[in-house]
Amino acid sequence: MIESGANVAVIGAGTMGNGIAHVFAQRGYKVTLIDVSADQLEKAVATIGKNLDRMVAKEIIRKELKEAALKNITTSTSIAEGVKESVLVVEAATENLDLKLKIFQQMDAAAPAGCILSTNTSSISIGKMAAVTSRPELVIGMHFMNPVPVMKLVEIINHPGTSKEVTDNIVALSKDLGKVPCVVNDFPGFISNRILMPMINEAIYCLQEGVAGVAEIDTIMKLGMAHPMGPLQLADLIGLDVCLSIMNVLYEGFGNNPKYTPSPLLVEMVKKGKLGAKSGEGFYVHTAGSKELVVSVR
Repeated sequence: MIESGANVAVIGAGTMGNGIAHVFAQRGYKVTLIDVSADQLEKAVATIGKNLDRMVAKEIIRKELKEAALKNITTSTSIAEGVKESVLVVEAATENLDLKLKIFQQMDAAAPAGCILSTNTSSISIGKMAAVTSRPELVIGMHFMNPVPVMKLVEIINHPGTSKEVTDNIVALSKDLGKVPCVVNDFPGFISNRILMPMINEAIYCLQEGVAGVAEIDTIMKLGMAHPMGPLQLADLIGLDVCLSIMNVLYEGFGNNPKYTPSPLLVEMVKKGKLGAKSGEGFYVHTAGSKELVVSVR
């Protein structure tokens, strides 16, 4: 059983990585946040501090807990150094199979015997990552949702070789983090993105074909289907490059099934660098305001 106070490593200091580190540190785990970029690590810790400040201001946590959480975080630019005392490693790097395979080989070589190796991948095969390690029974998916400190779900993905003990351990850990774990099996896109991404892709097709505009598509899905945000706004939040990557995983993973063909408009927007909130423009224009992102329909 992985308990509060244990050493956990998180690889990747981007949006997902810093959110995962935040949640573990807030719950009392000792977190080593790892990234090749020292600047990115500095930005990540600053982001965690700001998010904790926001929680203090909303009286969700006390100031003392914020300070304790930040003390629980250390950083490293070396995977070998960062994971050497960990009982769990969570890989949260870019959604790229070759990169993840390389990282898993490094994790496996440096992590102690018995350390669980997990990945926050949103669609890539867990089995492929397990296959490059000497401990496939200790490899599992932990797919957190964005924003990690707020969203309750952790999609836990077993590949055929994952041990039941590891699954049970990660389920219990997720609950200790204040999350709701749901266990699924290793298929392209798992459950969350196998259902979500084709819906987003279909919304983009509707826009491309002139069925309706951005605001109309999103409003219909919000008011008619009780979605908290429309599919195009959500695509911008996720990142259009990430959406395209997941659609490609689905397309290839299901034998080039045309059902999962990415919309040409999605492909074109990614080529033009219109990636959504992260680039300032996607289906919406995003302007950094003083407190939060301001979204205006184009």
